[in-house]
Amino acid sequence: MDAGATSIFAREGAPEPVVAIALGSGGARGFAHIAVLEALDELGVAPAAIAGTSIGAMIGAAYAAGMRGRDIRAYALGAVRSRGEMMGKLLRARVGRFSDLVLRGRGNPVLLDSEVCLDLFWPEAVPDFFEELTKPLLVVATDFYDRRELVISSGALGPAVAGSMAIPGLIQPVAYDGRFLIDGGAVNPLPYDLLFDHADIVVAVDVTFGGRRRESRRPAPFQSMFGAAQIMQGAITAQKLKMRSPDILVRPGVEQFGVLDFLRASQILRAAESAKDELKRRLSARFEAALRD
Repeated sequence: MDAGATSIFAREGAPEPVVAIALGSGGARGFAHIAVLEALDELGVAPAAIAGTSIGAMIGAAYAAGMRGRDIRAYALGAVRSRGEMMGKLLRARVGRFSDLVLRGRGNPVLLDSEVCLDLFWPEAVPDFFEELTKPLLVVATDFYDRRELVISSGALGPAVAGSMAIPGLIQPVAYDGRFLIDGGAVNPLPYDLLFDHADIVVAVDVTFGGRRRESRRPAPFQSMFGAAQIMQGAITAQKLKMRSPDILVRPGVEQFGVLDFLRASQILRAAESAKDELKRRLSARFEAALRD
């Protein structure tokens, strides 16, 4: 909670509705989650539980560790401030080397180890185990061989989040408890459905909504691969929303950004400001209605 932020329920001496938040997948677009978390801090609302997929799991873990939204913002902007430093870390996280491909005819010189990436980019405030977090966290990954959703909420935190972020073709699958995990976005890109039993008000932040502007040129191979994943995740979310919607659905206007636009973090955060204001208005309205009831 930011200094001076006091819940209206604390002022009125009334019981406060329990809030939980789901942070969805979406690559670099997920920087928008930070602005939404700042909205909670500024309202003085501490979520009872957090569910996250892929980038949502990574940012959710930092928040569940006790970092405030503004602290996560400062850390994230610092991590991507220098293109050279960021590329150097990614090179250190490569699974293979170009020599493997050229001399041995095997390997993938651009494939990344997600656990190494986390070690290089994650804040030190994030602990090693779920049990050391200050808020409950549910991480969604995909069990590759069982072809199903895996929700992880206990044990080693790093491998769970790394598995949730393991985008096929970019990050190698993560070994976890006798399984191999890939991107949770393949099964549950916006995991708000995991939170209905945890809260009175479930907030979901969807950053896969909306496509990029139409262009006349043919999509490049990487653009096609990641674009197809975004289309699939959007379709999954659309079907979930038909069955049951979260109490508050927030869709930051970040559709103009690509999955790998991490160096545009400051622009993504600026684009998410309107979503931050929207959540503050909608949550405040919900709280005021609860006070009247």
